[in-house]
Amino acid sequence: MAQEYKIKGLSALDLKNGEKREVEVEGIENGKVLLAKLGNKTHAMSSNCTHYGAPLKLGVLTPEGRLTCAWHGACFNVNTGDVEDAPALDPLAKFEVYEQSGAVYIKGEEATIKASRRNVNVKCKAQGQEKVVVVGGGSGAMGAVQALREQGFEGDITIISKEPNLPLDRTKLSKALIADKSKLEWRSQDWYDSASIATVSDEVSVVDFNSKSVSTNSGKSFPYTKLILASGGTPKALPLPGFKDLSNIFLLRTVPDVQAILGAVGEDKGKNIVIIGSSFIGMEVANALSSNNSVTVVGMESAPLERVMGSEVGKIFQKLISKSGVKFQMEASVDSAQPSKEDKSKVGSVSLKDGTNLPADLVILGVGVSPATEYLQNNSAIQLEKDGSIRTNESFEVASQPGVFAVGDIATYPYHGPGGNGNLTRIEHWNVAQNAGRSVAASIAKPSVTPKPFIPVFWSALGSQLRYCGNTLNGWDELVLQGQPDEAKFAAFYGKGDTVVAVASMQMDPVMSKSAELMRRGNMPSLNELRKGRSVLDVGLPSEVKI
Repeated sequence: MAQEYKIKGLSALDLKNGEKREVEVEGIENGKVLLAKLGNKTHAMSSNCTHYGAPLKLGVLTPEGRLTCAWHGACFNVNTGDVEDAPALDPLAKFEVYEQSGAVYIKGEEATIKASRRNVNVKCKAQGQEKVVVVGGGSGAMGAVQALREQGFEGDITIISKEPNLPLDRTKLSKALIADKSKLEWRSQDWYDSASIATVSDEVSVVDFNSKSVSTNSGKSFPYTKLILASGGTPKALPLPGFKDLSNIFLLRTVPDVQAILGAVGEDKGKNIVIIGSSFIGMEVANALSSNNSVTVVGMESAPLERVMGSEVGKIFQKLISKSGVKFQMEASVDSAQPSKEDKSKVGSVSLKDGTNLPADLVILGVGVSPATEYLQNNSAIQLEKDGSIRTNESFEVASQPGVFAVGDIATYPYHGPGGNGNLTRIEHWNVAQNAGRSVAASIAKPSVTPKPFIPVFWSALGSQLRYCGNTLNGWDELVLQGQPDEAKFAAFYGKGDTVVAVASMQMDPVMSKSAELMRRGNMPSLNELRKGRSVLDVGLPSEVKI
């Protein structure tokens, strides 16, 4: 039951329009709420982001009431507390706030104030003829099924995933190597049951677009009226000698993959670990395994992540991770994997083409992913792109198949962010998949709704937290660095001509979140302005969204 609580040290609601302030709640240990004023009205809400708990006082508040977290881009509606953008799933709690006798009070339940969130209401008893089938159990699937129930869809919903778990936070697999699925799953089985969402652990073998049914390896068939393809990516292997035959060579995509890697590392650690690929996955895993192991990263570029981030920024990441003892073999090509002298069935070393031989008790491959569309390869009803992805429109609907949608790693869609010009792109970001799933849910539940535009957001753990927004599908030709790059405290602005198309930052919050909002509104400073020292934090946010 809601009670009245006094706000510490506040005698009046004296915030200015556009201001936000974290305040303490008397009578609740560690109780805090966030106050924000918009249009002469003060709102009280949960003080922390419901994703990973970042203080929302550090976030970005827009004129129309979008509050974006500084860490990973989660966005909430200040007026309702509802989620606007991924990766948060739970909305913020809202509280009545008022002045009384020279003090400020809120009304709320102690448990809700402490939790800094409210539970989303998805309880439903499925009814009617509508049947949504979701292929895949990742971020896109989770975003879609929850948003469908949130927006009042009452038809059947079925998730078919080949993974032996419920939808989970896959980002923690490479960043933290967590092997316990119970610590990763976003929702419990009870949650899905209460929402009448069926979860099926099986692998899709065939989609019959004519009869509108999905078949699985176990022989089951699932009819649909709407189909959401969200099957994610398949990690690439290396077609080189030894890599197919020897054990202790691992890919990383699932909980069993992490379990196998940790099993090979062992409790005593002290292993020689070779990571092939200086990608985000490769760098994150190197960072996670660096303690008490000898880790070497092998990359083809002159610096890690050079193709995406540039060599200047890539070398910042390399320096950071090197502090943990990780060694690098850059501008290197792999020749083969060699067997161990003690056990010929296991890998013992990795040979490079320059003759270098790297001792290896285990090898982890981080050389990219391919769209997981194997079940569609020989389907004449749908044409795949050259990379195996599926082309969609801005609503993520497959052009040749009305009522069929594709999201996440398998979707190639028109990008209208800065520098995109509506060109087709495929983005392997957790936030993009979840936002696309939410967008598809809106199209299904409310067909008249126009898809809400979003700017891609990405984050990584590279010795320090990297934030990234935008996209460089048409490339970039100049980089402007602000801050203190030598201390890994920087904002990097990637320009195509004079247009900023992407922003990366470390220890400069909320530069990334502010940049993403400026990109949505067509108000991002030019590269020339940034070169002269202009700060995005000093730029105002127009109300109008222009993408």
